[in-house]
Amino acid sequence: MNLQPQIMDSIRRSAISVFSTMLGVELGPGEASIEHSTPDAIDGVASFIGVAGAWAGTGSVFCSPDLACRVCNRMLMTDNSEVNEEVLDAVAELTNMIVGSVKNDLEAHVGVLGLSIPTVVFGRNFRTKSAGTTDWVVVRFPWEGETLLVKMCMAAHTGHVEGPDL
Repeated sequence: MNLQPQIMDSIRRSAISVFSTMLGVELGPGEASIEHSTPDAIDGVASFIGVAGAWAGTGSVFCSPDLACRVCNRMLMTDNSEVNEEVLDAVAELTNMIVGSVKNDLEAHVGVLGLSIPTVVFGRNFRTKSAGTTDWVVVRFPWEGETLLVKMCMAAHTGHVEGPDL
């Protein structure tokens, strides 16, 4: 089963909804693509959430430090001009809301999925890589002269075993 079209549509809907509801910002539909290679080194903030179930993968949000501060300031009505714990927490929560909504949409196609807690990285000249798959659905949302990237990769999880709810 190819989930990429559903993931693209769901990322678009989810990000637009979260930005409208939580930040009072209207995002455009975003430009979607599939990336097959290891990403170039980046500078900025990256937030990741693992998705697990019959299908498994990762959802992520990438942005510049300035954009991360703007997200935090709009979300929490603060005035941060540099990345700090509050900014990292806001980007983690943004990722949780967007990827959580995508997860909920995908459950209609693949069954129950779970989410990990977000992990946020901030730095310069770093690379990210997820083991097992190199195909990422990528949606680029322009906002205030910058780009917010939302990425997700999912693959059928072989050997999935149902277990007790924890």
